[in-house]
Amino acid sequence: MKSEIYTIHRLVKHEDLNHHGTLYAGRTAEWFVEAGFIAASSLLTPASTVCLQIHGMTFSRPVHLGEIAFFQSRVVYSGRSKLVSYVNMKAAGELVVEGFITFVHVDAEGKVLPHEINIIPETEEELALYQRAENLFK
Repeated sequence: MKSEIYTIHRLVKHEDLNHHGTLYAGRTAEWFVEAGFIAASSLLTPASTVCLQIHGMTFSRPVHLGEIAFFQSRVVYSGRSKLVSYVNMKAAGELVVEGFITFVHVDAEGKVLPHEINIIPETEEELALYQRAENLFK
């Protein structure tokens, strides 16, 4: 199975800024998890998808008021009950943040369940992301 790429755009407003006048990392984390969740829950259902871990959210530069944050996400790895989304954020055409998030498939009581989804990389880029995600668990 191949996961689709999902896109979210966010305008950086005053309420999104930190004390330095740049995009607050906490707001970025909120948007980052939301983008990853959309990709993972598209393969499961929102009600059965729970965030387990953010594996990294590495910034390459600050983002300023008025910039548009462009998030792309897709599921790049699957385990028995987990799905790993790769998320990147660009602003002004430049990669600003990237990382991985693990989600798990659960029942109505929160018990982890197998999902029977198998992500199969088809391109070199997909294979590289699959291997990076797989290495998170070694």
